[in-house]
Amino acid sequence: MPQIHFYVPRELASKINDRAIESGMSTSRYVAEIVKRDLDSSWPEGFFEEVAGGWQGGPLERSDQGEPESRDLLGR
Repeated sequence: MPQIHFYVPRELASKINDRAIESGMSTSRYVAEIVKRDLDSSWPEGFFEEVAGGWQGGPLERSDQGEPESRDLLGR
């Protein structure tokens, strides 16, 4: 398996080590999981067609909102 070396500030390294211990993983595996999650974060195939674009009803319209209500100013 390839290795990648990088430098981080001591405080960040400490936080990474703490989180790895809390997760029950080695530091290397913990960082690899974070990187993998970030690189694999994309929308599933067909997501927008199935979910976001999947509305089957009529066109959505926003009704008239009227005039904004009058409010007292803060601090006066």
